[in-house]
Amino acid sequence: MDCVSLPPLSKFAICGGTHGNEMTGIHLLRHLQKHKVEKAGSVSITTVLSNPRAIDACKRYIDTDLNRCFTHTLLRTPITDSSPYELQRAHELNAIVGPKGSEEAVDLICDLHNTTANMGLCVIFNSTDLMALHIYKYIKSKITSVPVRAIDTREPISENYSLDSVGKYGFSFEVGPQPNGVLRADVFNVMKEAVDLTIEWIQQFNSGVTFDGGEAETYCPVNKVDYPRDPTTNEITAAIHPELQDNDFKPLQPGDPIFQSFAGETVKHEGKGLHPVFINECAYYEKRTAFILAEKITVTFPSICVKKDCGV
Repeated sequence: MDCVSLPPLSKFAICGGTHGNEMTGIHLLRHLQKHKVEKAGSVSITTVLSNPRAIDACKRYIDTDLNRCFTHTLLRTPITDSSPYELQRAHELNAIVGPKGSEEAVDLICDLHNTTANMGLCVIFNSTDLMALHIYKYIKSKITSVPVRAIDTREPISENYSLDSVGKYGFSFEVGPQPNGVLRADVFNVMKEAVDLTIEWIQQFNSGVTFDGGEAETYCPVNKVDYPRDPTTNEITAAIHPELQDNDFKPLQPGDPIFQSFAGETVKHEGKGLHPVFINECAYYEKRTAFILAEKITVTFPSICVKKDCGV
């Protein structure tokens, strides 16, 4: 494939606290703000604490999940005094780092998240985003302390509901396991290294380095699996099976244990072999999701370089 020339990245936004109880991004953002990290070489850096009221309350959200509020439809919905706080905040953020789909939007957004699942460092993006693919490839080649994997959302930009979709390019870091409301040094170190490497990659890209294309393994979500439930009360009747717990991304074959009922019975996986992710994620109980099943795919992508005729 021919090398693809893309404009330089002059505006980079780092967001944290989109979920107010995911502490790594919050404290990393505060650290960057304290040390006035506002520029690196030719790129200006904006740091945004996304959900201030949820951060103050140490809750995932106040009224509704902020990271589900950034579709074109929701961003065009008129705001009233009765609108959910997070929808109002989404409109404010769209004005700060967007508007989504416009030339005025920042060039790249990185949104910082934690998970209670054993995901290591996970980069979440759409595989049509060449910038995100190359940044993922670069980070994966550098970080060895934890597994580095990619989840491919494959969602059209207009339907993508996450904050990182507001920029021209964007992705999220998901690092875990870490309990909600807790800050672990090892998880903080991994996220800081990933952010530092992202800034390093941007500087190299803007300076004229060509990044070779190739292949990357990604995981594409295909199905959500709910907990077994009592048909009358709707309460869950089983927990994640010990043999599945903490085994995110490992192949799950038909007949493998997935749940253990409170009576001690084993529920086994039915259907084709896939890869479970976000196993027993705390925030997904309310979404009726015990884990997500993903298909492992190989993405082929071209080399990229900066357009020579673009100034930074």
